[in-house]
Amino acid sequence: MPTVRELLLAGSELPGASPSRDAEILLCHCLGKPRAWLYTWPEETVAPEYTAHYRALLTERQAGQPVAYLTGTREFWSLRLSVNSATLIPRPDTETLVAWALELDAPHDARVLDLGTGSGAIALAVASERPDWQLLAVDRSAAALCVARANAASLQLDRVDFRESDWFDALDGERFDVLLSNPPYIDSQDAHLEQGDLRFEPREALVATGGGLDDIQQLVNEAPARLKQGGWLLLEHGCEQADNVCALLRGEGFSSVETRMDLAGLPRISGGQWHAVG
Repeated sequence: MPTVRELLLAGSELPGASPSRDAEILLCHCLGKPRAWLYTWPEETVAPEYTAHYRALLTERQAGQPVAYLTGTREFWSLRLSVNSATLIPRPDTETLVAWALELDAPHDARVLDLGTGSGAIALAVASERPDWQLLAVDRSAAALCVARANAASLQLDRVDFRESDWFDALDGERFDVLLSNPPYIDSQDAHLEQGDLRFEPREALVATGGGLDDIQQLVNEAPARLKQGGWLLLEHGCEQADNVCALLRGEGFSSVETRMDLAGLPRISGGQWHAVG
């Protein structure tokens, strides 16, 4: 039987930027052990059934399957979330959106809407930090909402309400203090769609027409009718779209418009505040 060390070595040539780390995650997943265990017991032999499972996952990873889909989990804002091919894989860059939302001078019982929630990452992260805020999360994908509801249940954040809706369509005139979204913003011709994990993620959650800006423009245009006085709209976007998104926000009448940088120092989140005239 192979040892832990030998199995990790077998995964050292996986694709991607961190093959050794990916191999560790996959082996921990198969064994049900923490990462520290691998280094405490590197000469421990691994039973055939676990070895077979691990090697099968290595094969899928070699073909490009995202590690998060292979393990069915991804950590976001220190929350362990379930993910699958119906949802985007939550990324650390989106934590910038959560951090900004938590900085807002919103009412103690603010109503917050997460548009295009996917796995529920944004809504659940905010809910975990603001127990008095009223969170509603929508998505047009019933399959994604199943994942989001399961995540809410496992994290005991059942007070987050999930609803099937194509953006604002099913919301019947409701208004909110904060609107948050990581909408589709990649152009259909962008070469990145054929690289890395993006090849396997749901295309409808990634791609927007109009050079990647049409969904963002729709949200900006419709947001004033959905925001309370002084409410905020915060949007994730591509790192080359910040100027265009800020122009859309200012053109619609938003004030205090600015862009926040992601963990790599790239312009990733833009937003503004709504004050109705008259």
